[in-house]
Amino acid sequence: MIKLATVFSGIGAIEQAFIQKELDYEIEFACDNGDIQLDIDYDKELKKVKTMNSIEEKKNYVINLYKTLSRKTNFVEQSYKANYKVKDDNFFYDVKLLDGTDFKDKIDLFVGGSPCQSFSIAGSRGGFEDARGTLFYEFVRLVREIQPKVFIYENVYGVLTHDKGNTWKVMQNNFDLLGYNYKWKILDAKDYGIPQGRRRLFVVGFKNKEDGDKFEFPKPIKLKLTMQDLLLENAKEGNVQYRNGNLVVLKKEGQPTNEKLFLSQKLINYVMSPGTKNFYHEDAQIDLPIARALLSTMGNTHRASVNNYVTTNGRIRALDPRETHRLMGFSDNYKIVVSKAQAYKQSGNSIVVSVLKHILDQIYGA
Repeated sequence: MIKLATVFSGIGAIEQAFIQKELDYEIEFACDNGDIQLDIDYDKELKKVKTMNSIEEKKNYVINLYKTLSRKTNFVEQSYKANYKVKDDNFFYDVKLLDGTDFKDKIDLFVGGSPCQSFSIAGSRGGFEDARGTLFYEFVRLVREIQPKVFIYENVYGVLTHDKGNTWKVMQNNFDLLGYNYKWKILDAKDYGIPQGRRRLFVVGFKNKEDGDKFEFPKPIKLKLTMQDLLLENAKEGNVQYRNGNLVVLKKEGQPTNEKLFLSQKLINYVMSPGTKNFYHEDAQIDLPIARALLSTMGNTHRASVNNYVTTNGRIRALDPRETHRLMGFSDNYKIVVSKAQAYKQSGNSIVVSVLKHILDQIYGA
């Protein structure tokens, strides 16, 4: 039984990887605030949390902060609890108010990908000056407090070049101070069975030096599917499943397309245009066999040069939320229980399941 803990848990990519690999695991805790922002003194509040006597008391205190200071709903919590066996007491709201010492030496695998907008090529690239960028330090703090046997950290590849490479040097220095034997590499989803060009930085660290010495990142495999294979008109709901850990389309049998996904002529003119002087990109292709990297904001109808559009019966449309989840490596068994806008956001923020499965193979054996 592998004891799993995650922060920035999202819709549970590593949990899906365990399920699809049929590995025996138990969720010790998950943590995600659903991108709800609080205006509080986090250092002061964390010190207060650490004086409390029980995990339950700490968790309830933080949840009450959110209920008191924000009326927003944690939609990530809704999605996570609908799909995974996690006790209410084991789902936490704020990584910055989580006391890792409560779980010291109790975690086999600790996984997290701190919000990437701060370092994204497409984003503002604010880095550590952006509050989201500082969440990297929370991941490092929790590794230091929890002392898991293995950790996996994920972020956009833009961290390597941000601030002329200085940001990555700072991150590496923090990893070095943990005393873990770690390795890092840029991995692309299309090299691991998913037709999406999504390059991400992965850092895998081992408390046991010998385990770290043995670990190698997975080698690329031949891509057998296209984005079109995962569209609902070619594989209806329920037909994309996993067998022996591999993505399969059970039947090439489709279903009607939701009429709301089709673009008006005005929107078509917009998404197919190369843009303005502030954003000019001529690569306005649609119907790509390998999808562009999915965005958390894809529901905002961005231009085709950065978003994914397909043609169905001669008409241009956006992707359905089920299709975006498939392109992140999720089985159709995954329940989508939130709105279309939230489903787009949650899938776009996720880690690709298939990449994590190949990493798990290298950690625990295929």
